[in-house]
Amino acid sequence: MAAVIIASGALLVILYLAIVVFMIASMWKVFVKAGQPGWGYLIPIYNIYLMTQIGGLEIIWFIFTFIPILNIVAAFKISFAIAEKFGKSTGFGLGLVFLGFIFYPILAFGSAQYGGKAAVVPPAPPAEPSAMPPSETPGGTV
Repeated sequence: MAAVIIASGALLVILYLAIVVFMIASMWKVFVKAGQPGWGYLIPIYNIYLMTQIGGLEIIWFIFTFIPILNIVAAFKISFAIAEKFGKSTGFGLGLVFLGFIFYPILAFGSAQYGGKAAVVPPAPPAEPSAMPPSETPGGTV
């Protein structure tokens, strides 16, 4: 009987560690998709700051996370802003607040693309006129 209890306890620990590793990988991927360092998720307090940056919010929302009652409002605001930046609805933002262990992996491994300024890639510079075929050069032929 004791062996069964020990085995089931060990199984629960392994399951818990697997979920923790999966969530770290998910949040790391969300941060990287948003143009932030993935390792930033592992640093307490800094990860909240990065989440406000991902959401495109002012620094005051980061400060609100340290004030009782306002921290609840800030959690909703940050989650809604992150959902919006990834092109998701307010309902998805609610999912991030209440079921983050399901919805953050959807952001991480799904097709959602970050729409904030960190993900904007500048256009390629125009090609040299000598590298263009004669039909595309300014003025017609070379």
